[in-house]
Amino acid sequence: MTAPSAEPDPILAAVTAGYAFEGPALELGGLLLDADRLSDARVRIPLAMLNRHGLVAGATGTGKTKTLQLLAEQLSAHGVPVFAADIKGDLSGLSTPGEENPKVSARAASVGQQWAATGFPVEFLALGGEGTGIPLRATMTSFGPTLLAKVLGLNDTQESSLGLVFHYADAAGLPLLDLADLRAVVSFLTSEEGKGDLKDLGGLSSSTAGVILRELIGFADQGADAFFGEPEFDTRDLLRTDASGLGLISLVELPHLQDRPALFSTFLMWLLADLFHDLPELGDPDKPSLVFFFDEAHLLFADASKDFLRAITQTVRLIRSKGVGVFFVTQSPTDVPDEILAQLGSRVQHQLRAATPNDAKALKATVNTYPTSSYADLGTVILSLGIGEAVVTVMNERGAPTPVAWTRLRAPESRMGPADPAAMTASVAASALTPKYAEAVDRDSARERLAARLEAGAAAAEKEKTASAGKPAPRTGEDHLDYPTGTTRAPSRKKQDAGTVQDILRSPMARDLVRTAAREIVRGVFGVGRRR
Repeated sequence: MTAPSAEPDPILAAVTAGYAFEGPALELGGLLLDADRLSDARVRIPLAMLNRHGLVAGATGTGKTKTLQLLAEQLSAHGVPVFAADIKGDLSGLSTPGEENPKVSARAASVGQQWAATGFPVEFLALGGEGTGIPLRATMTSFGPTLLAKVLGLNDTQESSLGLVFHYADAAGLPLLDLADLRAVVSFLTSEEGKGDLKDLGGLSSSTAGVILRELIGFADQGADAFFGEPEFDTRDLLRTDASGLGLISLVELPHLQDRPALFSTFLMWLLADLFHDLPELGDPDKPSLVFFFDEAHLLFADASKDFLRAITQTVRLIRSKGVGVFFVTQSPTDVPDEILAQLGSRVQHQLRAATPNDAKALKATVNTYPTSSYADLGTVILSLGIGEAVVTVMNERGAPTPVAWTRLRAPESRMGPADPAAMTASVAASALTPKYAEAVDRDSARERLAARLEAGAAAAEKEKTASAGKPAPRTGEDHLDYPTGTTRAPSRKKQDAGTVQDILRSPMARDLVRTAAREIVRGVFGVGRRR
């Protein structure tokens, strides 16, 4: 008599069916039935669903960076450009083929991976040129008052007042290109010469303007001048592939993150918002135009105002239709506000720790954010994850969540560690972007124009004072319109005005005003706007 067959594992059956996609997909790894048993079921992410955003979370040292590296490699191989912040410098190894060793070979064999050492095309970027990479800068006007207020830690009233300063600069034809320009405008408004203009602004008090000026000075003392100016980085340069069709991986180095955390995270948000304004609507493409990894995401949301969070939420929600996927990388899902977390279709959760009551509370909240799981106690599974293991759920090709899967992740094929510094320097020197962005440009802007205006005003006042002593009284009425014989009548006032108007329209200031009008039209949820 034949013995009855064992009942199939319900999780194995669900994962096998739930991750069997028809279209191209990124391979994450294999399903673990428990800590010691690995199944043949494969856990994957559909390529077409990567613009539905995602989350990579886990405690320090659990493998988040390697997961990010694994995703970036496969995206590049599918011709999808990638942007990522390289917090620790480990991701620079993406440019270099990995080194096979027994540990890597064993990991690859266990999940059915045909491992091959591979390097990928990488563009190294550096905020303001601090570090090894193409300098990444933004103009003050493009950055806008909303993001700057977040960096400076301004309250709602001060943020509103900073917006008035930007509005005044636009209306007065004073281009705000770098931090010195903005400081010059605020200094002018708080000076004796600018008090009339300050009064006309209404909602901006001299005391608030003084607070903003002090914050700007402190900001400059931290070295922030390097991040603002020209040439401004065109975010469309992130959307490139190499000659063989591989997606370009753009890595921005973040040196001294601990000194200016708000600046770095907000600068990354500027990049995302700028992409939102630049890119056309695509609907639901077969693959994303770009996948943007937002590392240390908790820095962006810390102490953020309701309006700022609302703007982030709107940007993340709408940028999907432009073909851009955003993955937030952080330690705990609770670092991300609920409004954002609800929009993240893919979840890769590494181990969490529950050493304190707050940790236990965060673990419970994490479990509650997952769809219904077949695991008896998902919290226990998350606590027992090993390095390089994660609990995964993604969005399938119909837009529904896949079954939660305890996954052993594949091994990256590029170098798991920093690239050789000399090779990075050589790569930057050979980059097509180096001639475009390497040298900073300091053109005529608000600081120079205000200085010229003050000098011209002082000279005019002195001239008027000198001339007034011997100046005859002006003639009045129309009785003086007879002209001596042989003289030519002066041009009419109407013609003089017409000539003046033409001169004004041709002037650099008028051109700046036209650009200002265009910029106001394209400014969006963060008040960012670029001059093209």
